[in-house]
Amino acid sequence: MSQSLVKEFFKGKVLCYLEDDVDTDQIIPARFLKEITFDRMGEYLFYDFRFDKEGNVLPHVLNENDAKSASIMLVGKNFGCGSSREHAPQSLARFGFSLIIGESFAEIFAGNCKAIGVPLLTLDHDEIVAISGELLKHPDAEIKADLKKKELFFNGRSFDFEMIESHRKAFLSGTWDAASLLHERASFVAKVEAGLPYKIF
Repeated sequence: MSQSLVKEFFKGKVLCYLEDDVDTDQIIPARFLKEITFDRMGEYLFYDFRFDKEGNVLPHVLNENDAKSASIMLVGKNFGCGSSREHAPQSLARFGFSLIIGESFAEIFAGNCKAIGVPLLTLDHDEIVAISGELLKHPDAEIKADLKKKELFFNGRSFDFEMIESHRKAFLSGTWDAASLLHERASFVAKVEAGLPYKIF
């Protein structure tokens, strides 16, 4: 286990995007998938809602001056539905979001978020509405999340959240990053490879 990969506590300002059934094509339009790295994916987040065809800035919550100060996104129901493109969670993470809270998430999207270290927490509809309402009055208020206790703390209130249990355990044990695990256990992998009756490469 790598202690540097353990993710237990989160704290940050919140950006509300309370739309239902937001699909991955809205999150990151397909034409940007041709890029060979994820480096610029944050720039393309919700691009067709933030810019017109000439590239002019449109009114949008992500274009507001304080959007980049938020590290937590509050979303609606069935967020991340549609295609399985891993560029969608990459664009959210590279824009600056390290935690997403919503009513529900598409299954493949959830797996892709876990693979890059972005936990997805679920709350009931009424709790999502209550938090968003308080944010209108206190836009600088921060959310604190404790993955071990499965609790959120916001503006003097606490909320019990749910998340996929295998994902929660992976974040708490630091085993969510498969590539890092392989690097850590390179000597074991080499030993297994040497004992195989055939060559991998």
